[in-house]
Amino acid sequence: MGSFDEIDLRLLEALQTDASRSTQDIASSIGLSHNACWRRVKRLEGEGLIRARVALLDEKLLGVGVTVFVGFRTNQHSDDWLERFASGVKRIPEVVELYRMSGDVDYLAKVLVRDIGEYDLVYRRLIQVAELHDVSSSFAMERIKHTTAIPLPDAE
Repeated sequence: MGSFDEIDLRLLEALQTDASRSTQDIASSIGLSHNACWRRVKRLEGEGLIRARVALLDEKLLGVGVTVFVGFRTNQHSDDWLERFASGVKRIPEVVELYRMSGDVDYLAKVLVRDIGEYDLVYRRLIQVAELHDVSSSFAMERIKHTTAIPLPDAE
């Protein structure tokens, strides 16, 4: 990744807060011309620092307000097993995040569903994906903090 400066950081902060704002509006708020702001955005996109600009949807209003964290333990650690497991889990749309972990749990997934009954159907699909030693599910009772904003470093 290339270097970035204080203006880039202010631009990234503005985009993380509300990417739907016009380039002109963002440019004015950080003290740039429209063209300079647009060029910086394009450079940051080209460098991969800005991966996408998306709409964040409301899970509850869409009927998938139950969040389940699912821990997987396995005795299988081959590349073939991981490929089968990862590709199978990626085909289950209710699984919105999947991580390979250190510690007691080998993999951790975040699942969004309507209710416990729907989670049971997802669970049944998950355990068919690949051989697992243990699956542990925890239902989130309350979301206390949630952000998509990444903490930004100091300018170089």
